[in-house]
Amino acid sequence: MRKPGKSLWPLLLPLLPLLLVALFQITGGEWQAALRNNLFDQYQRWHPRSYVEVPVRIIDIDDASLERLGQWPWPRQRLAELVDRLQAAGAAAIGFDVMFAEPDRTSPRAAAELWRLDGALRQQVLALPDHDRMLADSLRRADVVLGFSLERGRQAKATGREPAAKVAFVNLGEPQTAWLHTFTGAVPALPLFEAAAKGNGALSFLPDGDGVVRRVPLVLRLKDSILPGLASETLRVAQGAPTMTLRSAGHLNGFTGAADNGGLGEIRIGDFRIPTTAQGELWLHYSGHQPTRSIPAWRILAGEVPAATLAGQILLVGTSAQGLMDLRFSPFGVIPGVEAHAQALEQILSEHFLERPAWARGAELLVLVGAGLAIGLLAVRARALSAAVACAALLAAIAGGAWYAFLAHGLLLDAALPGIGVLLTFIICSLAHHLVSEREQRWIRDAFARYVSPNRVAHLVEHPEDMDLGGRRQECSFIFTDLAGFTGLLEGMDPGRAVALLNDYLDEMIAIAFAHEGTLDRIIGDAVVIMFSAPVIQPDHRVRALACGLAMDAFACRYASDLQEKGIPFGMTRIGIHAGEVIVGNFGGKNIFDYRALGDPINTASRLESANKHLGTRLCISGEILSAAPATPARPVGRLVLKGKTLPLEVFEPVTDDVVKRAPLAEYRLAYEALCGDEAAALARFEKLAGDYPEDPLLRLHCQRLRGGESGDLIVMAEK
Repeated sequence: MRKPGKSLWPLLLPLLPLLLVALFQITGGEWQAALRNNLFDQYQRWHPRSYVEVPVRIIDIDDASLERLGQWPWPRQRLAELVDRLQAAGAAAIGFDVMFAEPDRTSPRAAAELWRLDGALRQQVLALPDHDRMLADSLRRADVVLGFSLERGRQAKATGREPAAKVAFVNLGEPQTAWLHTFTGAVPALPLFEAAAKGNGALSFLPDGDGVVRRVPLVLRLKDSILPGLASETLRVAQGAPTMTLRSAGHLNGFTGAADNGGLGEIRIGDFRIPTTAQGELWLHYSGHQPTRSIPAWRILAGEVPAATLAGQILLVGTSAQGLMDLRFSPFGVIPGVEAHAQALEQILSEHFLERPAWARGAELLVLVGAGLAIGLLAVRARALSAAVACAALLAAIAGGAWYAFLAHGLLLDAALPGIGVLLTFIICSLAHHLVSEREQRWIRDAFARYVSPNRVAHLVEHPEDMDLGGRRQECSFIFTDLAGFTGLLEGMDPGRAVALLNDYLDEMIAIAFAHEGTLDRIIGDAVVIMFSAPVIQPDHRVRALACGLAMDAFACRYASDLQEKGIPFGMTRIGIHAGEVIVGNFGGKNIFDYRALGDPINTASRLESANKHLGTRLCISGEILSAAPATPARPVGRLVLKGKTLPLEVFEPVTDDVVKRAPLAEYRLAYEALCGDEAAALARFEKLAGDYPEDPLLRLHCQRLRGGESGDLIVMAEK
């Protein structure tokens, strides 16, 4: 019988991340709201609302209007002229996204007080037409909606007067005033203007935490009073409707009594039925910038706009001028505040709505739990690839379903949180499922790495198909090292002690190779062979090999020097480095095989290591290696014809830390360049340098060659 823990944990494990995500979804929070809102914004950026010509225009007090007609605020007689022109053109309604909370400072009465006029002059000035009354008269003749602001909190201004309500509200179902956004203070228009206007609407927006306006309130609450928003009130006045009908969500769904307590569901204004949020807001589906949406105010006042363009239009007077600061954030960037009202009206008139229904959160939670459990159970039982494909398919289905709902039905469904829950469940369950197998692989890898290079082991774990016999052509770099005099060391001291020193030496040499991501090809006694770009391809294998060889040389010198100071005659390490095309793969039989590289570049690297003995150097590299790192300081040795070869090979000696014992690089190169020209001059230069730097082996080598009658830089190696 199986233990309960072994049978139950695959079933219980998916529940942990699902419970956490589900709890987060239920409780909500700013982070969740921000994530959802950003997703909805992305929907709009991918698919903005198609702009349809409807009778809605913005009369824009833009920067050009301010430049032509003067700074804001304009005298009220100019605004009266604007209203008169719009009304004469046949506007259906005029909504002002502008506050008229204070008297006109340019009015004759204000001027008389400012200049402290008295006597006959004061009477003459006071006899002039009052600008505020001129505007009030124009408002009385037109279908105008004024704006007021609502405030709450400590900043709420107590004016002692509430905005005048021009509309009556009718409730279908239980009143849902508790759901409306509530304010405690207001800044209304002057009573003179309120009395003259046909409507009065709130200008206030309620942006989300990130400052983006995603919804426009159609109705709001000031203390115990319900007031309309500017967009809804302007629509009402345009239709000549005396009332707005507020229909509760419960009434829409057939609930009554206590069950009818889900907030608003719909607002009826004249011939239009508008779905709303529970708080009485309209979700905005932005269309992006449309130049035809706005008409500069100066063109109206200049008489440049035909009456036919304005006839029957709902006109919103607002500002896009930067200095007037009536700017809002939208999913598409900064827009004038009046444009949000205009786009709301466009959606209503075209009957294009976005909705986030009351059942959305429940549906999202159901998808989260169902899909999460399915992928969790699959992840703990199936192969990794199958589970990953299934997870990707589920995530695509969730995202695609939400996207289709937006495109086809205007529904705002959150695919982000269910997707995160599914992905988190998949990750946790997959990790748990593969825990045991990972332990086993780790044990095998650690054991195997004692015999094979770590990068080779890692490559085989990821690519087991490479265990097959065979090879492939590939560019690789090779390092050959050999320890001089180790046989004599064995004869002169305790073999156990000598082997311990050798093991310490080899351990560090191999560690350096692994640090540069080289592959240990083989160890032959005290010699080490390292290759690069196999099995893992390394485009910079020449640079890696050179850096590795220099690090090995530096370590070997320090190690030998430390032991020699202790009286132990540990020898010098000779290193050869070369690169070229080889065949890399597994060679051997079905039962036993070896991963190796075959080709002439390997033999060349080996012979470069041996050439150090003849040249008196420690480190020899080919031109193939140096070409990948031309900035590396190196001395040309000559064109070596290695034993068994017919073609010469350019060989260099890197200038290492013991450069103080050698000739300056620039002087050496001048002498070397003379080899192919004037032999006498070359001999003179080398003899002078050899006299100054007697410990430099290359100087001695070239002096001996030149004295022996050789010329040029071609060196034929008689030995391996």
